[in-house]
Amino acid sequence: MTVADLFRVGKGFQVKDANANKKLVGTAATEKNADKAADKLATLKLAEEISDLQNVLYAAHDRKLLIILQGMDTSGKDGTVKGVFGQINPLGARTVAFKAPSTDEKNHDYLWRIHKELPGKGEITIFNRSHYEDVLITRVHDWIDQAECKRRYAQIRDFERMLAETGTVILKFFLHISKAEQKVRLEERLADPEKHWKFDPQDLVERKYWDAYQEAYEDALQATDADHAPWYAVPSDSKTQRNLVIASIVQEKLLSLKLKYPPSNPEYSKLKVE
Repeated sequence: MTVADLFRVGKGFQVKDANANKKLVGTAATEKNADKAADKLATLKLAEEISDLQNVLYAAHDRKLLIILQGMDTSGKDGTVKGVFGQINPLGARTVAFKAPSTDEKNHDYLWRIHKELPGKGEITIFNRSHYEDVLITRVHDWIDQAECKRRYAQIRDFERMLAETGTVILKFFLHISKAEQKVRLEERLADPEKHWKFDPQDLVERKYWDAYQEAYEDALQATDADHAPWYAVPSDSKTQRNLVIASIVQEKLLSLKLKYPPSNPEYSKLKVE
């Protein structure tokens, strides 16, 4: 069984706080006392291998890889970008952080701003939040009704199918954090002046809707999981486990693509550098 198989969202999946601290890979899965240093080293090695594979992806200039990171505030989207993708050559990779839509973006359909940020051939693009905000926060705050939400699920399924059929590999990660762990992380940000830049008072407002968000995530994941655009629920109370799981799944997927450098050019053997 692959790591991807362990964390793939299946039918009947439920978002429960008890699942946010599961440890199913690394030393934490096999030993009573987890060796965080060993698991961090394993993640680093995977990150380096992902970087090497990305070089081949970029050189081949054929496939595209879209990574989607979704989760509650403090679930570790920024930490994942740094810990898993920090070794990648920025020449062929980029991160897009989606905030509240601008006036211009609101004048278009909700997928307009998403489409223009998608990866091109040979690129890896990481979405820090994504088009799923338009079936999460919009639903929680009743900005759209249930009928519109279901229409958007269908539109997102069509959108992602089109991407897959035109060469984009899609991996979607739900960073599953518990309410208790979010409280700890928010308190840490408030207590440390050097972390105040990370804190947004709006996070406390959204926390009041915790149960509604859990329900919205559960419905969205079940409605939009597909073999060509799979969702993975990643326990994220442990930052070490979170990064190791995601790095493992990305590495597995890149290896499965059997990437190869472009064929050599026989004419080049005739050239001389004077």
